[in-house]
Amino acid sequence: MALARLKGVTPLTREVAPRAQEGAPSPRGTGPSKTPQDRIAALEEMILARLDDDKAQDVVFIDLKGKSAIADGLVVASGRSHRHVGAMADHLLRALKDEGYGRARVEGLPSCDWVLIDTGDVIIHLFRPEVRSFYNIEKIWAVDSPHRTQAAGQVV
Repeated sequence: MALARLKGVTPLTREVAPRAQEGAPSPRGTGPSKTPQDRIAALEEMILARLDDDKAQDVVFIDLKGKSAIADGLVVASGRSHRHVGAMADHLLRALKDEGYGRARVEGLPSCDWVLIDTGDVIIHLFRPEVRSFYNIEKIWAVDSPHRTQAAGQVV
């Protein structure tokens, strides 16, 4: 599986929003002894495994734990076509429901150019390759990206 982990992210200074998992029944295999961090790690692993099974391309996981209030993780992956992106999104939504993670919020499913799935703790972006290269969402979250280091090195 082609999986890259980006170390740096842009920290945000927002108050922590309540997670979708709060008050929801715990997922299968996670009893009361599991901590929220364990449940989030299990969710991340399930998402990455499902994408690997569906032959997602260029899968990137960005760890946002303690750095952003919007989510604890961000997954970006590509599909080969509209149909592949739609199938990956459908399979992920079914797996999330089957594993007890509740209903995730979804955007972009009718066109399948860019599908966003928000589980509350992990946000998943599924793209067609052309759309992914156009938006270049990984660049937004990379601290050491060239446009930031160049701007930091300029003397005003």
